[in-house]
Amino acid sequence: MVFMGDRATLLETGRFVQRHARNAADEIIEAVPAVDAVVVDSTPRARAVPDAGPDTEAETEAETEGRHRRAAERGDTDAMSALGALLLRRGDLDGAEPFLRGATAEGDRAAANNLGVLLHQRGYPDEAAGWWRVAAVAGSAPAAHALGRHHRERGDEPAAEYWLRQAAEQGHALGAYALADLLEHRSDVGAERWLRAAAEQGHREAAYRLALALERRATETLRGPHAYGPTAATGRAGHAYDTAGRLRAADPAHAGDDRPPVPVPAAAPARAGETGGPGPLGEAEQWFRQAAARGHRRAALHLGAILEQRGELKEAGRWYLSSAKEGEAKAACALGFLLRDAGDEESAAVWWLRAAQDGDGNAANALGALHAARGEQQTAERWYRAAMDAGDVNGAYNLGLLCAAQDRLPQAEQWYRRAAYAGHREAANALAVLLLQAGDAGGAEPWFSKAAEAGSVDAAFNLGIIHAGRDEDRSALAWYERAAAAGHTEAALQVGIAALREGDERTAERHLRCAAGGGSAEAAFRLATLLDARRPEPGPVVLGAPVDQKTECEEWYERAAQQGHRRAQVRVGMLAAGRGDLTGAARWYREAAEAGSRNGAFNLGLLLAREGSEREAALWWTRAARAGHGRAALRLALLAARRGELSEGRKWCARAVELGPAEVAERAARLSEALHQELTA
Repeated sequence: MVFMGDRATLLETGRFVQRHARNAADEIIEAVPAVDAVVVDSTPRARAVPDAGPDTEAETEAETEGRHRRAAERGDTDAMSALGALLLRRGDLDGAEPFLRGATAEGDRAAANNLGVLLHQRGYPDEAAGWWRVAAVAGSAPAAHALGRHHRERGDEPAAEYWLRQAAEQGHALGAYALADLLEHRSDVGAERWLRAAAEQGHREAAYRLALALERRATETLRGPHAYGPTAATGRAGHAYDTAGRLRAADPAHAGDDRPPVPVPAAAPARAGETGGPGPLGEAEQWFRQAAARGHRRAALHLGAILEQRGELKEAGRWYLSSAKEGEAKAACALGFLLRDAGDEESAAVWWLRAAQDGDGNAANALGALHAARGEQQTAERWYRAAMDAGDVNGAYNLGLLCAAQDRLPQAEQWYRRAAYAGHREAANALAVLLLQAGDAGGAEPWFSKAAEAGSVDAAFNLGIIHAGRDEDRSALAWYERAAAAGHTEAALQVGIAALREGDERTAERHLRCAAGGGSAEAAFRLATLLDARRPEPGPVVLGAPVDQKTECEEWYERAAQQGHRRAQVRVGMLAAGRGDLTGAARWYREAAEAGSRNGAFNLGLLLAREGSEREAALWWTRAARAGHGRAALRLALLAARRGELSEGRKWCARAVELGPAEVAERAARLSEALHQELTA
């Protein structure tokens, strides 16, 4: 039973993070340490942007400030600009303003940009924009970036794009990133170019978003058209039907055993040590790695997921740990799963607790499953409620499973219904099963349909069972085929059986192979029977001849037999006997007979009688005859006749006549008449 939450939906959309919560002013301030130029008499002369650090290793910040101050007092424009920038970065707005204004008056564009920053911080955005415009027109990339952000905040996207493009084309990383963000908002394909430009200059958020874009495009290419089938939402439902149409209930002892899959796109696995292969997925991984190396916690989370999917668990754990230590709850949750899978349940619980306390509903679900598996139902329920309160609908579904396992069916229905109304497809399926168990078939079917249309494979299979029960074979087959296409083992078996009835052996074999490969013993037996019918009749056994190798059909028979399929066990015994392997034949006949197979009991009796163990053979024939095996009854009649137990023989003859088949009944009738004549002689 799956008590885990939905990790995949947190990541697979490519937006498992909120964008940096940095306001416009923060990014404008970042323009201060850029390289700029000052305009004097319309002739630009290069100089470094004022820096708050010392000019020499030995010079302290106080000495630097003193040197700039003395030069500024002598009217040095560069010194005024540098001193104003130093004071601005320190937060001394009152001290910085006169120096910045003085330098600006002398045509210093860096001072004009920084004066805009100061005014923006004071709460005068329009006046700040005026100075940014002066600096931007003079060629300041930081000012163009700041001005573009100013216009975007006011909804003037054309002006914003113009100035951001000016900054980006001058190689300004923040300008390139802001331009990419604007274009991406408009779904403009040019966004990726500027994300790449910013990323190449070390902008970690740009590297992260570029990686997301590359991954999203590669994933869409790999997936192709949307196919019906399960997603990683919750795994299987709490209940489903078996092949006979009986309800299959979830086992609360297995709570939390099924870990949701790692949410990264399917791709050819890379070898250990590789950092991603060629193509968009490999490039995406490289950008995730660069952003993570620069401290981007969400990139570290995503990189960890990619590495985990590829089986590089040690490195994945390091990136999860790095992200979790920076406060990323989802990374803490993922690290918990990794530790749980490694057998360290206690450490896993520590990280899940940390993530759950930070509001991660999936971690709360994991804690609930952990306590449910330990039998701590009240604690489990508390964590499932915490997951639900965190907005994770799986919490309500898991509460339903927990209540159902305790036979608290009204409460289970309540929680299933709550999750189902919120769109949880497996909860809808579980609710339908619960209603069907209560005799409300009319109320169950719409929920099955809703779950199936949302992608629940079990619900599609269950609808097939419902339609089959009404003899609506065409509708049943359609649902079975839909579930089988999504990998449902029992549905594939039903499609295979239907194809066999129609004589379509090719289709039947394909679906039976799928079902048998998925672990269905019945499918393995039917596949073996299909293959068995195609092979030529074996020749007579020659003493001393080498034993033939097992055929494919015998391998499938054995697979079914090993899963306890009685008819397969009998058939494996027959094939072993045909090869001269009487020991193996006896073993399989005995397993089948002890499991209740009358054919197994009859064949075991034949082997025992051949070996001289007639008394034990009679015991197995008796068991088979009482279970309705006519030939076993005839054998018992013959055995009794040889012993002179004429009345006993006639009794078994009567049983053989009753059971048949025709040839057995005929022989038993003749034997009974002979015994009667002998009795009356």
